Amino acid sequence: MTVWLDGTHGAGKTTTSALVQQLIPDSRVFDAEKVGETLMDITPGLPATDNFQHWPPWRPLVIETARRVLDYTGGTLVMPMTVLVERYWREISSGLAQHDIPVRHFVLHADQDTLRARIAGDTVLGPNSPFRLQYLEPYAEAARAPDTGSDLVSVGDGLEAVHEHAELTRWSPARQGEARLYRRSAARSVRLQ
Repeated sequence: MTVWLDGTHGAGKTTTSALVQQLIPDSRVFDAEKVGETLMDITPGLPATDNFQHWPPWRPLVIETARRVLDYTGGTLVMPMTVLVERYWREISSGLAQHDIPVRHFVLHADQDTLRARIAGDTVLGPNSPFRLQYLEPYAEAARAPDTGSDLVSVGDGLEAVHEHAELTRWSPARQGEARLYRRSAARSVRLQ
């Protein structure tokens, strides 16, 4: 099984993935960005793009890597990765489904002020990363779109531990058939540290 944590930069995917991994027995975090970084290291470089997700090999490599890791280890992969292009998400999710890998897709959401504050204080990419900032409006537009079947988890200020939200403990493979935690049409807020 995969628990895919989506949402724009600053929404809390990396922090949340580490917390969720602690809640799910026999789980591992697999950041699909590492696949993109591998493609960026090819020399001479692949055709120029502003995002490695646009390279056609990225999506099947993410699927194949997840499949191979799960075949080897079993358990659950927690995958923090922003995917704003609906066609790319369909390609990934249907590719995983073809390998009988269930996907629980959660979209972490934070208001624009919270996102901008987090990006301004980012110590990894540096403050006010142009790359991160350029995705705020496309993310806001995607978040306003009709329900896509993803769960929507709102992330606010004054963050509290994710494990305090009892439903998250139900993400184990034994409970994967349960109803989703959140629907876009009836989202509630969960505060994450």
